[in-house]
Amino acid sequence: MRVEDLGLPTEVVAELKRRGVETLFPPQEMAVRAGLLEGENLVVAAPTASGKTLIAILAAARHLSSRTGKVLYLTPLRSLATEKYEEFSELFERLGYRVAVSIGDYDSSGEWLGRYDLIVATNEKADSLLRHGAPWFREISLVVADEVHLVGEGGRGPTLELLLSRIRRVLPRAQVLGLSATIRNVEEIAGWLGAKAVVSGWRPVPLREGVYYDGYVEYADGGGREVEVRHESPVLDLAEDTLREGGQVLIFTFKRRAAVSLASRLAALTERYVGRGERSQLQRVSAQLLAREHNVVTEKLSSLIAKGVAFHHAGLSYASRKVVEDAFRGNLVKVVVATPTLAAGVNLPARRVIVADRHKYNVELGVYEEISVMEYKQMAGRAGRPKYDRVGEAVLVARTLDEAEYLMEEYVRAQPERIVSKLSSERALRGQLLAEVASGLASSFAELEETLKRTLFAAQSDVGYVMKLARRVVGELAASGFLEERDGRLAATALGRRVAELYIDPRTASIVLDRLTASGALADLTYLHLVAATPDMPRLYIRRGEREWLDELLRLRANELAFPPPEDPDDYEMYLSELKVAAMLLDWVEEKPDDYIYERYDVGPGDLYALIQTAEWLLYAAAELSKLVGLAEHYRRLAVLKERVKHGVKAELLELTSVKGIGRVRARALYSHGFRSLADIARASERELAEVPSIGPTLARRLKEAVASGALSVEAEPQVRVSLDQYL
Repeated sequence: MRVEDLGLPTEVVAELKRRGVETLFPPQEMAVRAGLLEGENLVVAAPTASGKTLIAILAAARHLSSRTGKVLYLTPLRSLATEKYEEFSELFERLGYRVAVSIGDYDSSGEWLGRYDLIVATNEKADSLLRHGAPWFREISLVVADEVHLVGEGGRGPTLELLLSRIRRVLPRAQVLGLSATIRNVEEIAGWLGAKAVVSGWRPVPLREGVYYDGYVEYADGGGREVEVRHESPVLDLAEDTLREGGQVLIFTFKRRAAVSLASRLAALTERYVGRGERSQLQRVSAQLLAREHNVVTEKLSSLIAKGVAFHHAGLSYASRKVVEDAFRGNLVKVVVATPTLAAGVNLPARRVIVADRHKYNVELGVYEEISVMEYKQMAGRAGRPKYDRVGEAVLVARTLDEAEYLMEEYVRAQPERIVSKLSSERALRGQLLAEVASGLASSFAELEETLKRTLFAAQSDVGYVMKLARRVVGELAASGFLEERDGRLAATALGRRVAELYIDPRTASIVLDRLTASGALADLTYLHLVAATPDMPRLYIRRGEREWLDELLRLRANELAFPPPEDPDDYEMYLSELKVAAMLLDWVEEKPDDYIYERYDVGPGDLYALIQTAEWLLYAAAELSKLVGLAEHYRRLAVLKERVKHGVKAELLELTSVKGIGRVRARALYSHGFRSLADIARASERELAEVPSIGPTLARRLKEAVASGALSVEAEPQVRVSLDQYL
């Protein structure tokens, strides 16, 4: 089927052709024939790189060109949202449509988004917009749920499930399009969404899956391949087997340290397969990475990139991950060793995918467990680069013959697990049911049932059980002061409405308010420990040898901690992991160097950034709750601490760091040289500012110009600025 045959406007067809789209791939044609352009709800299950994004583009083009309404594109990850925003902007803005991305600030109705035609958002952000009653939300006529199979994921699945259920209730005429590479029970998922199932196994590059053992890859199709054994590791042998033929390799392992270690061992190998011209390009990429972000992590990564290999995991900053991805797409980096976060949506195919390990650590249970077939299939789907590879290969590594047989039957030849709702978690329901009532979507159990009966959970189990669970959760919310229940009617209290708007677990709010109402102003560590102990804050794993210094910290600063240690050994381990987070945040606001934090707490730049963002949000929420219930002193101190966490500084630097372009290092340098306020900068000459380390002539000139024109403005809230003098 040609794009001219789709009935789209000529300018849309011309733009698609400019991007090289002349005819449709089989899954795309199947979607069109199933009613994609007539507004039919569809769930498309097709392999990676089979063109699912174009299916979404075609539907969006139809809605936008016919002025049907706005398009909402949902993604599970911020990085994927950014990637899709860049892709859609390039296309749709050339056609005269406005594209926006929204991935943060959960305490906002996002009214500014009403000016845009296509909005890319994470699932959580879209959920928060619906909670705030975004006025433009009812203008949406197309909702695309990328990676829709993640409704079956324990952590974020319930949010996506209830978001889609709520959307189907409030926007009954909107078209819903679910996209996934791997859904076993696709008919069931489609039925839940009132959609048709479009299933295709077509791939632009055929995939061969197999198991390596003792110098030989056995494929599921009955074929095989000898692999020359030259190294102490089968992974290195498999990598060289591909490099020798000019292909690229993507290796998955579940431990970050293993990813870095394996990439380091591969460096001597990949260096031999880097051409002379490529070597100079890699050196430029390596230098650019360090110029953008210089720390112990990027120093290691940069040295490996120069040799044609890289590691990739969530501990890297977004900028560093993008450098790795772009260098791999450009065929400069030959091998990437990654944790499975790379398999979650990022388009980065390779000729051969090697699954080096199949065991991952379960933080909740404290044990290593086998990955699911679904997880393996997601990784395997990355094999095969369109236009470059004749065939893609996914290979599992076995150490024994019995293991090889097990891997073949239980992974390669197996079907992925059914997608099953995880909404039975009371934690997931707490926030969602409160939001349902607080946003005005439900004022009775009957109206709650209107949304709940549309969930996948209700489709897969008894609706009565769902409501029984909901009644128990509503009872807890009422007992905590978030809801009121009278004569079968439900209403959110002022506190409940604010908790829903703040997008935090109601239990987090209870923990915070119970502690804050029990005492006056607290120490910085107390506040940080308080937010670290809430359900919304991720924990840090306790490494061997860390317990000793954490025990000592507990002994020395017990009076500054929000809660005493528990007696139960298992609870104590969790307590220490919370204390580790609090200690890391304290070091951050006390201006300990980044490299010190990375090494002491075993985190990467990406981890630190994520924890800072979460802590900043929780401190903001705690401050807002304090203000609501009249805890003025807590509000002032929390508001200032929130700004300190945001910038990683002591309070004395906040006026400087609240100016765009001045980070924690430059602010300290300016302060140390006598420039302690914006007024000091305004009075100084460019020459005086340029003499400050890390400033230089160019930045000095920009600072002077910006301060003089008012272009650099203080970002902190007015209440924070007012309270600074009192705090200091």
